Amino acid sequence: MTQRFANRADAGRQLARHLAGAGLTAPLVLGLPRGGVPVAAEIAAALNAPLGVFVAQKIGLPGQEEAGIGAVAEGLAEPVVSAPAAAAGIRQEQLEPLAGRARAELDRRVSRYRAGRPLPPVTGRDVVVADDGLATGVTAEAALLALRRQQPRQLVLAVPVCPPETAHRLAAVADQLICPQKPAMFTAVSQWYEDFSPVTDEEVLRALRTGHRREGPAR
Repeated sequence: MTQRFANRADAGRQLARHLAGAGLTAPLVLGLPRGGVPVAAEIAAALNAPLGVFVAQKIGLPGQEEAGIGAVAEGLAEPVVSAPAAAAGIRQEQLEPLAGRARAELDRRVSRYRAGRPLPPVTGRDVVVADDGLATGVTAEAALLALRRQQPRQLVLAVPVCPPETAHRLAAVADQLICPQKPAMFTAVSQWYEDFSPVTDEEVLRALRTGHRREGPAR
């Protein structure tokens, strides 16, 4: 049975209840901006864990930017390409400028959200990566692949909703996948929210300022 979430905060609180039984030790919670950060903030508050941001940027299909054909992520030299890119006939020479634009936005977000701070230490830690929902999941996949290179003790992907085929694929990339809603009839993430208003940079920064105050006691 599927249900809608009131908003991203509601989704985060529900995910936190599932994560309470995931066997995590002093976890670090990383939100994927922008929409994943309000979700991650609720998880971090419930688990009394530090909150950070990890930036991965979708590469959209030209003319249909919401359709992810790939993604770039911090620490990955090459983009991750999704199956829809091949299905759409996107050639390498077409992908390169699209990836370049995505990389520029990624760099802007890292600079804006982290303000010179390094990413909190990941090696040997339980790391929860949160987003507000997945369609193709290619952005989350790029983030997981990049974080895996830093050798976390456990890498957990927490999302409120995604299609079953996406869940199946990403369950093989994460150590644990927490996703309470996997509707077979999936059109877009927004259909599973009553309020799916766009998240601004300012909202991301406010959430991160609150999360930084928890970094000391949670380590």
